[in-house]
Amino acid sequence: MSTPNVSRKLLFSAPVVVAALGYFIDVYDLLLFNIVRVPSLKALGYSDADVSEFGAYVYNWQQAGLLLGGFLWGVLGDRLGRRSVLFASILTYSLANIACGFVGSVESYSLLRFIAGIGLAGELGAGITLISEILPREIRGLGAALVAGVGLAGTIVAYFAVKMTDWRMAYFIGGGMGIGLLGLRLNVLESHLFSRTSGQKRGQWWTLITRRDRLFRYLRCMGIALPTYLVIGIYATFGNEIADALGITGVVAATCVLYTYIGIVSGDIFSGVLSQWLGSRRKAIGYMLLATLLITLVLLSGWLQTAAQLYFCYTLLGFSIGYIAMFLTTTAEQFGTNLRATVTTSVANNVRATVLVTLPAFQFLKPFTGTLSAAALVGAFCFLLAFVSLFAMEETFGKNLDFEEE
Repeated sequence: MSTPNVSRKLLFSAPVVVAALGYFIDVYDLLLFNIVRVPSLKALGYSDADVSEFGAYVYNWQQAGLLLGGFLWGVLGDRLGRRSVLFASILTYSLANIACGFVGSVESYSLLRFIAGIGLAGELGAGITLISEILPREIRGLGAALVAGVGLAGTIVAYFAVKMTDWRMAYFIGGGMGIGLLGLRLNVLESHLFSRTSGQKRGQWWTLITRRDRLFRYLRCMGIALPTYLVIGIYATFGNEIADALGITGVVAATCVLYTYIGIVSGDIFSGVLSQWLGSRRKAIGYMLLATLLITLVLLSGWLQTAAQLYFCYTLLGFSIGYIAMFLTTTAEQFGTNLRATVTTSVANNVRATVLVTLPAFQFLKPFTGTLSAAALVGAFCFLLAFVSLFAMEETFGKNLDFEEE
């Protein structure tokens, strides 16, 4: 479909560019602990056995911060504005990440990753909400894809920042970039749709639970994204264990994460273009979901025999789950302006936090079924919920977002 030139220029307007850079730093800081988990804990003097135990402990605190922050920033975004949340959240996680460069114990590390998790929770949801309300309806999907494509490159930069410096300096770099971005955000205007909403209706988050139709809409938005963090949080993060189960040697988990995110960057851009071409959010997400399922079957089938093949498979998996921006745009389009930030921000982080359920399930099943079967069983549950959620979801491509929830 054709898009007017003036609309295309809006794709590179200040709100979109700043949201993209914000998500870039958000992803850099969010995935940094995954990359430096082992070297940072070893540098603090912990044994290999302790690294495994304490690494999971610190990671769970970070994810708990994301879960709490998702609701906190979402409600504040609907009460105080999307722009305010973008400022406050980036300041919170930037300062926390700088402080992570000075940690000397697991206790302080856990506390700071919890605070960082709270801060990181506000970036993507508020950014997607803001640009969804600012951009014309015809190009909302492209704007979100641009934000995600640029943002997810933060993982690649984080990987090489650690390779070229050390884990403490990598935290300082992430925090410093966040502080620097605050200056750019001074020129970002508030959403005009938010400014027109009725003050007494803003941020009534409890109605997501008390109203049955809203609750199911909310759960469907989460459901379609379950495979994304299944791949990131289990398949890629524990890629070394999957490689061992496949009999493949020389595989590093951090490299699996890197290749996955290389795929995600291109996949997020592709999904936005695909949605635009199809004129449908549901069809674009459905095709990406189906591709994810097929590539997962290849990953866990035992067909892969070399590290190169495995890394290539992770790149394809990353590409296929590259509908992260698309599912968040769809989420923003499902709800009225007075609840849009609450829903979009909390859904983004609830999906991230599903690893608090899927990872223990994976770890529990491994001794009984083996690594590959455990990964397949957890995956089957996630894919089932994703497809059911998608089939029941409203098509929102081109929907007018100037409405409120009653």
